[in-house]
Amino acid sequence: MTIRGEEGRLPYVDASGRATLRTVAELAGVHVSTVSRVLNGSTGTGVRTAGASTTERIRRIALEVGYQPNPHATGLRTRRSQLIGVLVPRLVDIVLATIYEGVEEAAASFGFSAFVANTGDDPVAQRLRTQMVLARRVDAMIFGDAYIDGTFLDDVAHQGVPFVLVSRRASHHPSVTCDDYEGGRLAAQHLLELGHRNVAVIAGEPYASTGIDRTAGFVDTFAEAGITIARSKVVHSHFDTPGGRDAMQQILASRRRPTAVFATNDFAAIGAMGALREAGLQVGTDVAVVGYNDVPLAGSLPVPLTTVRSPMHDMGVKAVHLLMKRLGGEEVESERLTPLLVVRESSQPNP
Repeated sequence: MTIRGEEGRLPYVDASGRATLRTVAELAGVHVSTVSRVLNGSTGTGVRTAGASTTERIRRIALEVGYQPNPHATGLRTRRSQLIGVLVPRLVDIVLATIYEGVEEAAASFGFSAFVANTGDDPVAQRLRTQMVLARRVDAMIFGDAYIDGTFLDDVAHQGVPFVLVSRRASHHPSVTCDDYEGGRLAAQHLLELGHRNVAVIAGEPYASTGIDRTAGFVDTFAEAGITIARSKVVHSHFDTPGGRDAMQQILASRRRPTAVFATNDFAAIGAMGALREAGLQVGTDVAVVGYNDVPLAGSLPVPLTTVRSPMHDMGVKAVHLLMKRLGGEEVESERLTPLLVVRESSQPNP
């Protein structure tokens, strides 16, 4: 499509030559109020939203002409800050960083800005960071550090600021996660098909739904096959390499070494692989290892890691879309995205 007027100029630019709402409206062939609703998140009772194709066209044109909303002017019109606060355990984690990229990208498409704070999964820090974020008068929040009981989030809900959860679920609060139970089932089915019967689980943090659901899906699938995984073979750990190494060392100290281990996080799986090498065992031959998330490093390890791929970026994008619905007063339901098993050399048939 042509996005320039006569002599290559954009129609209806401001004094500094920047594209305006009217610029986008003229090029899209819609009223300026429609563009405002799409790009500035104007929603509420009695406000008619644009259709999907119109919304897509408006956003595409806005991107092409370089339209940037004026946050101050938008705030005056809507009484909104156009800010979304995001809390995560630690942004150095590539999983959380990838989710946040999706959040930031989607937020911008609605005319919002996002900013992130780290809590270290510490309850005291969660409360302090939440109050800090709310003090910036955000319009909404996204929590990526939810504890499974949801008690703290109940308190946040009483303060009246809309929020959704991402990556982890908790209580009745709306969330966007991977279907982690199904992911655990995929890992279990893979190892069962390879002939493994003596297995262990590095289960992650006991308060995080990610580890809880992945472990449950794995253990239940083995139980359905008539195999009970002993409690001593389910070891909780931090979602990082040192945590995985410590958990694997604990598992190896047990009386009967497993032939396979499922780690509910790729970095924990990498730590487990290191512990196996230190014990003189060959990953994928002596002990099969399966991880979770499919971080970019997983396929480039000395022994490429079999893992369950979670749609990390999509989780962030869909969390923002769910949040926009809440801001518009809509009732929303939690979403579970589909995992995918990616088989590599760290899991081979059990001899």
